[in-house]
Amino acid sequence: MPQTLSVIRAEVGGLAGRGATHPDVLEAARERLAQAVQARTFTDAQAHACGDGIFLVLAHGHGEDHEEVHRAAWDTLLAAADVARGLHLYGAGQDLLADSFSGNLRGMGPGCAELTLTERPSEPVVVFVADQAGAGAFNLPLYQAFADPFNTPGLIVSDALHAGFAFEVHDLQEHRKIILSTPEEAYDLLAFISSPGRYAVKRVVGRSTGEVAAVSSTARATEIAGRYQGPDGPALIVRAQGAFPAVGEVLEPFATPHLVEGGLRGSHRGPLMPVGLPDSGGTRSDGPPRVVALGYQLAEGRLAGPRDLFADVAFEGARREAGQVTDYLRRHGPFEPHRLPLDEMEHASMPSATSKMAGRWSEI
Repeated sequence: MPQTLSVIRAEVGGLAGRGATHPDVLEAARERLAQAVQARTFTDAQAHACGDGIFLVLAHGHGEDHEEVHRAAWDTLLAAADVARGLHLYGAGQDLLADSFSGNLRGMGPGCAELTLTERPSEPVVVFVADQAGAGAFNLPLYQAFADPFNTPGLIVSDALHAGFAFEVHDLQEHRKIILSTPEEAYDLLAFISSPGRYAVKRVVGRSTGEVAAVSSTARATEIAGRYQGPDGPALIVRAQGAFPAVGEVLEPFATPHLVEGGLRGSHRGPLMPVGLPDSGGTRSDGPPRVVALGYQLAEGRLAGPRDLFADVAFEGARREAGQVTDYLRRHGPFEPHRLPLDEMEHASMPSATSKMAGRWSEI
């Protein structure tokens, strides 16, 4: 019987700024999810925090974009946001952009990744969630895990992986998509996803099996009433082992903290630091950007786990490197490339400065 895994993330209120989540907010979400499991909306459900965002890991048999599932998730986030407002947390409810639920979560603020599968005898999955990072933050790790044999030797030695993978890429500006296959279209794929501010990998599919291997959320911040609101931390679900890369191959790209868009006011670049759940709250420039990885075994719709994969000491080197890269970038102050180009900035107040000086320019 097909099972669906849904990961839904939203920022509902930060403790002492934008770095962390108050435990009472997380507890409110867990209580509401327990009620939904008891009502059999989900076969299993968990709530965790990454930075000032909470994310829901939901197992169910209803398929993707299901109204009952999305409504229960929305109600859970509303309950958490109510607690955040009572505590006067920073940005309470900021990712909940709609006044009422409208059938599914698309366009309502939260980021959502959903993957439907038929369970194998052993079904390991890894859930990644980032904070202070843009929608295309997982482009490079997904390419390396599913298309780069220097990262994933299984592409060479495993018959199941040797046929390659198809990447569904979304153009976040023009709202269109394209499917490109590796290895033969690898260069064409890179031409797009190497610009993660505009293009994001939505889905990866195994060419030998036709099964979905990975799904990410690709929602961007949305301009509402003259300012940007919405998610700044994408979620990603990856199946592992067998016809898919091994867990170690899925994690390996994060051993190098690549630069992502996000950080302070959503307007800077920073290294994506792999951390365990207890270390997911950022401080330096509201960062550095963080990513957590939770490993599960799906067992007849139940979630065995999680295993906090980035808590491993093997990623200490990546964390040290991220700190060094942060030191270097911060010395640039307001200059690019630490700060994003003007046309890519999300939460900054630069437009007021440019309009203030508009009448003082003259022809050269």
